[in-house]
Amino acid sequence: MDYNALSDLQIIRQIGEFVKAERIHQQKSQDQLSKEAGISRSTLSLLERGEKVNLITLIQVLRVLDRLQWMEAFEVKKTISPIDYIKLQKKHERQRVRNSDMAADNPPLEW
Repeated sequence: MDYNALSDLQIIRQIGEFVKAERIHQQKSQDQLSKEAGISRSTLSLLERGEKVNLITLIQVLRVLDRLQWMEAFEVKKTISPIDYIKLQKKHERQRVRNSDMAADNPPLEW
């Protein structure tokens, strides 16, 4: 689904539908879920109908439903700039060490 093409209200409604479907799937009543989430039943009803609610309300409900996996999309991944990467590569490049004394001790093999 192209979420960029949806209006904000359509996205809110879709979230509400998801919450309601997940609540029903887990066989929880609105009263039970709202108590577990620490919100009023009317607030949960607003959320399920696609009305505007606070973000904290959504988080509380999704936590109770064990559906916070979407938070992975908001993880800030540590990246390295290309210049820093090159510097790091040069720092760790293998350098050959030649011991001139070893070469003198081991004459070339004759055939």
